[in-house]
Amino acid sequence: MAKKAKKAAKKAAKKPAKKAAKKVVKKAAKKVAKKKPAPKKAAKKRKPNAAFMAALQPSALLSEVVGSKALPRTEVIKKIWDYIKKNGLQDSKNRRMINADEKLKPIFDGKNQVSMFELAKVVSKHVK
Repeated sequence: MAKKAKKAAKKAAKKPAKKAAKKVVKKAAKKVAKKKPAPKKAAKKRKPNAAFMAALQPSALLSEVVGSKALPRTEVIKKIWDYIKKNGLQDSKNRRMINADEKLKPIFDGKNQVSMFELAKVVSKHVK
């Protein structure tokens, strides 16, 4: 009995020593693997793309909604959204859909509803 207890005690003593040795090796490897982060470049101010700022002439159908004055594409989209919100044309259940009224239906190619993600695509057909 005493021999079995001694063997068990020796095994138990060896296991933590082996684990501790492995941990030390792993920690040393981790310390070596760490690298310094690359130096950050000075942040440059982004210039707006000139294509977005170019004034585009809306078609006769679109000018009923946004006006006949030439506007950049971004402003055209903003004015359409203002019109949609003013007239409550956003679908109440699925907010991504825009319901067409008499003025928007010809712009939306005769569709009753258009997704807000299709809005820029639909508008691009009506500006020059």
